[in-house]
Amino acid sequence: MFGATGLLGKPLIREWRVDEVVGLGSKDADIRDLSQVTAAVERTRPDFIVNLAAYTDVDGCETNRDLAFAVNCQGAVNLAKAAKSVGAKLLSISTDYVFDGLSATPYETTHLRTPRSVYGESKARAEEQIAGILPEACIARTSWLFGVGGKCFPDTILRLAEKRPELEVVDDQRGSPTHAPDLAHAIIELCHANAKGIVHVTNQGDCTWFEFAQEIIRLGRLSTVVRPTTSDKFVRPATRPKYSVLSPKSLERYEISMPHWKRALENYLTARRDSALS
Repeated sequence: MFGATGLLGKPLIREWRVDEVVGLGSKDADIRDLSQVTAAVERTRPDFIVNLAAYTDVDGCETNRDLAFAVNCQGAVNLAKAAKSVGAKLLSISTDYVFDGLSATPYETTHLRTPRSVYGESKARAEEQIAGILPEACIARTSWLFGVGGKCFPDTILRLAEKRPELEVVDDQRGSPTHAPDLAHAIIELCHANAKGIVHVTNQGDCTWFEFAQEIIRLGRLSTVVRPTTSDKFVRPATRPKYSVLSPKSLERYEISMPHWKRALENYLTARRDSALS
């Protein structure tokens, strides 16, 4: 597993108990360097390679295009090449940002890639090249990832709510929040099912960032008032999809079910409180 030290990697290492798992971080192997990736893969000779490594600073990607493509595209391609060289299967994480956000219905796996940001473009090109190198690979697209132990939207909202009586949150971007431990469980099941092709993996349901923030405040029993606003009030370097809900049909074909995002948020808040006490 590459990217084992991140927001998703930590719970995946923790939850993957059935098989022997080797978790590698950037200090163990720089995925931008094919020789390092190849050496790591030849040393461990895995049956399955899971790629969680990514440069996920969406705005940072706009000003660091070369870095974004080196990590998100070339790094993923290097892992596909290394997997092919040892006969390993590959699951690589991708994103809802490969779409333009102009749809009004959930995106299917067959929908054309039309990214509007450097981050989305780097992941879209990675998907295309992986399919060319390793057609049997699994591309698991997800969205709005959150979890304990890293930067994420619920943590930001809770920290801001401690300092401010009111918060303004955009209400014109809609997607599906995804809890890292739930995604980790789905990844394990997809690997055990020898999943192939593109699969959309998110918690059930969808919401806007404003609705997400409202639920965070409500479940957190906080008095902070959350007010809706629009994206044009918070101009950022990277264009965000207005609508990036991913259809669950591809995941359902593997008979994998994810909890609703509201239940996932409850679990996150419990885990966050437990982590603060430990």
